[in-house]
Amino acid sequence: MAKATINNKLTNDLSNMKKSLNRIYHPFRDYIFIVIGTLLYGFGFNGFILSNEIVPGGLTGLCSILFFTTHIPVSISFTTVNILLLFAAYKVLGIKFMLNSIFGIASLALSLMFFEWLLGNKPVIEGEPFMSIVIGGVLCGTGIGIVFSANGSTGGTDIIGAVINKYKDVSIGRTLFFCDFLIIGSSFFIFHSIDKVVFGLVEMAINNYVLDRVLYSNNQSIQFLIFSKQYEEISARILSDLNRGCTLLEGMGGYSKEPIKAIILLAKSRESVTIFRLIKSVDPHAFITQSTVRGVYGEGFEQIKV
Repeated sequence: MAKATINNKLTNDLSNMKKSLNRIYHPFRDYIFIVIGTLLYGFGFNGFILSNEIVPGGLTGLCSILFFTTHIPVSISFTTVNILLLFAAYKVLGIKFMLNSIFGIASLALSLMFFEWLLGNKPVIEGEPFMSIVIGGVLCGTGIGIVFSANGSTGGTDIIGAVINKYKDVSIGRTLFFCDFLIIGSSFFIFHSIDKVVFGLVEMAINNYVLDRVLYSNNQSIQFLIFSKQYEEISARILSDLNRGCTLLEGMGGYSKEPIKAIILLAKSRESVTIFRLIKSVDPHAFITQSTVRGVYGEGFEQIKV
């Protein structure tokens, strides 16, 4: 009895120690990834976008306009505007949002400052503006994707979008798209060149696409809804062959009024062909719907992220 009590105590102590280590490890890991992401963004922005006189979206785009008109370094205006935005948004969004944004903003500001000094506003690739915005868009999208996946934020127009979203029934994505379009379009009044505006829009599209791929490519899953009279055999094969769990739902045919059972199955997108083959081998006449799910969290999938 005493031995069992000691073992339980040791198990609880180890569990508590593991939880404590996780509380330290996860924030530290997030900070490392935020630094890596902001370094990628700083290099892509200074080496391929700003140096080719292209105005991107977001706050860095607005600061680029200030740079081309007043020659104030982007790192300085970026930091100043973000500080003002954070103080303005403090009462609306609260201290938690403010604290979560400070590290990302500081890291990106230092990254921009470092590459301004290192590259001296000279393009990495001379005379190839289109290739530069493609590379810059990929680097910036990857960098911001890494920051977001590490629960970070770089402030800027994100703060404006969050404030507007709190008071108006307008999505943050729509607000950010409008801000980006307005900022990029404003570059026409500086350079008087449609080409520069188009390049800015292309960079925005590449940036957003890569950002989306970085955030969601690893955890993209699919959901199957399977209707079959052989539901028992199919569900058993799913459990044994795929090592996946599934759920049976009770239903009734709308036309036949007969009871029916449907199988709900969540799996990785790469498993879809195997699943179709499995179902077809049991019931070639099964009715199946397949839909993409952005994220599935829990046992057998991604860890729950906050």
